[in-house]
Amino acid sequence: MIEVRCKLCNTELKSHPTQTSCCGCPNMATVCGDKITALDLSKVVMINSTKEVSKSAVLTREDLQFQEERRNRKVRKLDFEIR
Repeated sequence: MIEVRCKLCNTELKSHPTQTSCCGCPNMATVCGDKITALDLSKVVMINSTKEVSKSAVLTREDLQFQEERRNRKVRKLDFEIR
């Protein structure tokens, strides 16, 4: 859940996964899910941000080693005779 405060009107906005929250001042600070928008983001302060980051590796160590070896391969140039 993200919490932001608009510096112009001092309104605190809390995020919701589907609903949009807006402060209503001329800056129009808006929070919807994990997105924050405003006309001037320098006038918006983030109070709380709890974004869950999963650190599970998709590729195994062998897969990473294979990709590293693949990156170091040279391109073989073939010359063909055109008739």
